[in-house]
Amino acid sequence: MRLSTKLSGLWLAACAIAATSDKAVTNEDGIRSIPLRTHTLNSPYLDSDMQSRWFDFGGNTIIRADQYIRLTSDRPSQEGWLFSRVPLTATNWEIEVEFKIHGSGNLHGDGFAMWLTKQRATAGPVFGSADQFEGLGIFFDTYKNNRPGTVFPYVMAMVGDGVKSYDKSNDGKSDEFMGCSARGIRGASVPTKAKLTYFQDKSLKLELQYKAEDQWELCFSTEEPPTIPSVAYLGFSAETGELSDNHDIISVNTKNLYDTKNRPDPSTQKPGSGSGRQRGKGRPDKKKSGSWTWFFFKILMFVVVAGGGYVGFTAWRTQQRRANRF
Repeated sequence: MRLSTKLSGLWLAACAIAATSDKAVTNEDGIRSIPLRTHTLNSPYLDSDMQSRWFDFGGNTIIRADQYIRLTSDRPSQEGWLFSRVPLTATNWEIEVEFKIHGSGNLHGDGFAMWLTKQRATAGPVFGSADQFEGLGIFFDTYKNNRPGTVFPYVMAMVGDGVKSYDKSNDGKSDEFMGCSARGIRGASVPTKAKLTYFQDKSLKLELQYKAEDQWELCFSTEEPPTIPSVAYLGFSAETGELSDNHDIISVNTKNLYDTKNRPDPSTQKPGSGSGRQRGKGRPDKKKSGSWTWFFFKILMFVVVAGGGYVGFTAWRTQQRRANRF
């Protein structure tokens, strides 16, 4: 089902400013999260006009309001997508997606993708979306083309520069930023979820739930995350070829993240990791603490040396006086 809108970008931007919820939660690590409605999607998905205020849908996507958004059905040669209408401009965020990959055949394919890219709402050959994208793509690949030694389904991240093409014939091996095997993610007996967490210039982490509820498996994590475009749209897409599957999006929940502890930026504590930033005041500064320790150590050494010199000088004068008596 292709849904369109005549709402202007200005109106959407104005609504986006007012669309953050005040239901903030701070966890034990001091990370405060605020739900972001502009990039959140839950049943029934559509409003009273049978449209979505914040997302566009296209291709072979169908919507069952009480259950799922189906990007592709279990039929050959399908492709479908959904993309946010406004960009995700938050500096730090968490996106949790519940999805379901399932079908009736013993052979199945091809998979679906999660996008944070400058481009939006364009069908193409990369899991149903456009190639030569600029931004981040996360691919949930269920069909192995040519990648010896890799267990499928395989989940991988690719950073696109707007020029580089996805190497589909080799399952993106040469383009991989990070990834992991996720056997059991298709047709799992528990709700399957992906949680992508990003702190600008600090970290990127992908966790998966497919073995047991509330049990998150780390897929990948890095303290040197790629640069995501400042104007990036959140999207999902899927495709089938000769082989097929149902690729369903059940829910999308996005949150702005804030670090209330004002931790020191790791890039200021190790050479070559990026530009320095002002350290936070809410936590002791290790480097500054070390400088004070060295300062007091030098004072102590001065006292010891001066004291030793004074004792030596006193002993020498005493010896000279005794010698003069004779």
